[in-house]
Amino acid sequence: MNWRDIKVSKKSNLFTYKDEPVFGKVYNEVLKFHSPGIAPVKDDSGWCHIDVNGNEVYKQRYDRAFGYYFNRASVIQNKNWFHINEKGERLYDVNYAWTGNYQENVCSVRDFNNQYFHIDLNGNPIYNTKYKFVGDFKDGYACARLVDGLYKHINFKGEFLNDKTFLDLGIFHKNYAIAKDENGWYHIDKEGNELYKERYVMIEPFYNGFAVVDTYGNIKQIINEEGVVVLKV
Repeated sequence: MNWRDIKVSKKSNLFTYKDEPVFGKVYNEVLKFHSPGIAPVKDDSGWCHIDVNGNEVYKQRYDRAFGYYFNRASVIQNKNWFHINEKGERLYDVNYAWTGNYQENVCSVRDFNNQYFHIDLNGNPIYNTKYKFVGDFKDGYACARLVDGLYKHINFKGEFLNDKTFLDLGIFHKNYAIAKDENGWYHIDKEGNELYKERYVMIEPFYNGFAVVDTYGNIKQIINEEGVVVLKV
């Protein structure tokens, strides 16, 4: 079986292949398979990971286990979060209050002082700064919340992409990001410049040149990259 074709059942308690149950076991909970063909499962003994044949990858049990990204998975043991490799081996000695999933070879984490930063594939911080929050990297940039509560985009060195700050911020998608100021949400370029003057109560990233937005008048619209309304939904 190709692990990509193995599905999670509707009740999320077993796996199916071509709509038929596989592995001959019903679990308390399962999550879907990720590369290199490993999935998290929970039975009465706790959480672990299984391979594409339904065999346990290791004997250890965790309070919680998540999917593999870049051959690394987040697990929880006695309220401590850390990552393991595809053999079930712990990657580093540091414990965290929370760990994310690896994206673009780095991962966001929160320490026990409630400070956020990113670590590399070996668990080492990739810069010295600590933030109130950081998100995942996408296309080389991540969102970070500063001590003053404002948001900026950072690169892999923890450096700011531009000199603009925002009340809230999203990652870049096809060269543009969503941002929020005191008047609402809008789209920006990599210089932090607004694409248009209008502000919205809710917006989505651009999808092939168009984005869904909600006005303060409770009207859902579709706009183009110049901010022109092309359709009312």
